[in-house]
Amino acid sequence: MEAQPVKRTSRDIRTANRYEVLRQIIASSPTSRQELAAATGLSLATVATLVGELLDLRMITEVGFEDSAGGRPRGLVAVNASGGALIGVDIAETYVHVELFDLALNVLARAEEDMRPGESRPEQVVGHVAAAAGSVVAQAGVETARVLGVGVSVPGQVDRDTGICEYAPNWDWHDVPLLDLLSEHIAYPLYLDNPLRACAVAELWFGAARGHADAVVVNLGTGVGAGLVLGGGLHRGVSNSAGEWGHTTLVLDGRLCHCGDHGCVETYVGAPGIMQNLRELSPDSALLHPEDQTATIDALARGVAAHDPVAVKVVRDTARYLAAGIADLVNLLNPEVVVLSSWVAVRLGEPLLREVREAVSRHALRRPLDSTEIVLSPVPSDPVCLGAATFALEGALQAVGQRRRHPSRPDPAVG
Repeated sequence: MEAQPVKRTSRDIRTANRYEVLRQIIASSPTSRQELAAATGLSLATVATLVGELLDLRMITEVGFEDSAGGRPRGLVAVNASGGALIGVDIAETYVHVELFDLALNVLARAEEDMRPGESRPEQVVGHVAAAAGSVVAQAGVETARVLGVGVSVPGQVDRDTGICEYAPNWDWHDVPLLDLLSEHIAYPLYLDNPLRACAVAELWFGAARGHADAVVVNLGTGVGAGLVLGGGLHRGVSNSAGEWGHTTLVLDGRLCHCGDHGCVETYVGAPGIMQNLRELSPDSALLHPEDQTATIDALARGVAAHDPVAVKVVRDTARYLAAGIADLVNLLNPEVVVLSSWVAVRLGEPLLREVREAVSRHALRRPLDSTEIVLSPVPSDPVCLGAATFALEGALQAVGQRRRHPSRPDPAVG
């Protein structure tokens, strides 16, 4: 079957340019049209037109002038933080986290719902998302008309256009019409993607990938994957499936994975895989909380800080598995930076990073590795929520000049 998404209309290009200009304004407010042209590579005339559109939308505002070395003063623009609100939803295997942002991507409110084992049926997940989304709107006190959209990240493979979660191996979801289900509870425009893309965008906008053309964001949670920034932009692949590195084979005939294969990276370095590493080393360890991933990872982090030999060995073994997989990414993609992101990376932190750096040096080729830095994510809030909010922003810009229509979704709520 021939790939579809290659053709880009002039409307697609205009939307992408509008999005890129706004991204630059958010990243470096206040800024001039001349600086925006230099940063985006667009002509000054194109930038001026796009800035005019964003001013009309009240997404940005004029904020005065700056001297320009004796020439005419340059008009400055900045993001209009109160010009709208965005919601980012991080659906993970053990929790639903929701954040509400202003247009400068500052967090205004947060809510979290725990998901216990066995609570992963679509209607249960949708209930958690609806409750948390309602909570952040109420907390922030924003008018419903100001909410431009809701970006939803769900683990697994998704179809952005139809809003369908095609496959989530950890829940055994197949072709779940997630956005249609959510639209029965949430009356804002909805946009779907997965955490690999969300984390990559968060790092590209505000984190360790900012200013880099080629970066890999390694997502370490219950599931594992790699968000890819190639050539300065998010790389999705032909069917929005790029980055499923967690389901590449690390150990031939190794542990059984939820995807049905054996020996996947995820089965050794995802949270359940780390628990298995601990179980195999010390089955009766007090560090092991058999039904609680978060408690086990937290116990390992505390154990490493206290020099507990079992905790140190488990983290070192996990880092060795992780490093072998990261070395493959370094050799294959030759990125400027590899970022360790998501909650397992946050909790294990510097001790994991040190072990990974040391072990990668034993596996990766010297030339690509010499050009690659391996770092922890510096994004202070939930990077998945932040990235998901940018998908809502992208969708809002796409809808400019037309009412977005979808037969199974209501129009946005109006205050």
